[in-house]
Amino acid sequence: MIKSINTPLTKDITTGLRAGDSILLTGTIYTARDAAHGRLINLLNEGKELPINVKDEIIYYVGPTPEKEGQVIGSAGPTTSYRMDSYAPRLLDLGLKGMIGKGARNEEVIDAIKRNKAVYFGAIGGAGALISKCITSCKVIAYDDLGAEAIRRLEVKDMPLVVIIDTEGNNLYEIGKNEYLNSNK
Repeated sequence: MIKSINTPLTKDITTGLRAGDSILLTGTIYTARDAAHGRLINLLNEGKELPINVKDEIIYYVGPTPEKEGQVIGSAGPTTSYRMDSYAPRLLDLGLKGMIGKGARNEEVIDAIKRNKAVYFGAIGGAGALISKCITSCKVIAYDDLGAEAIRRLEVKDMPLVVIIDTEGNNLYEIGKNEYLNSNK
């Protein structure tokens, strides 16, 4: 069964999601990769305000390609999430409720996901051109000098995702591996 959810991503929504759930996401999300994350954490360390309020928001780990004429955005496939692992717990503690990327997360991130009742969604790597068709608007809102890594506000409609890590720390990567290993016994 596919679940349709809308942003903002509140605790009421996240606690109803389970690792392995297929999602169609609609609403506002933000983009940021490691360079932007580093700047966000530097602002926090300096006691300054972030350019976005992360409470109940989702950050998509993506550096989209330039859009062609008539397009809202270029190819927008996920980047590897572990590059944001040193930054994610602090943002989760500020109220960030969702992250979209690909690949495994470290234990510190998983603990912060559980502590903050957040979720980690997986997007399909290599499907950036298809994912971009779900993006209905795109606006750079911070760090334009970072090019593809600038923070963007995206409006998405029915963006296909899978819950990889849920609010209880259940991890689809581990569940899948265990199911596979146990099926051969």
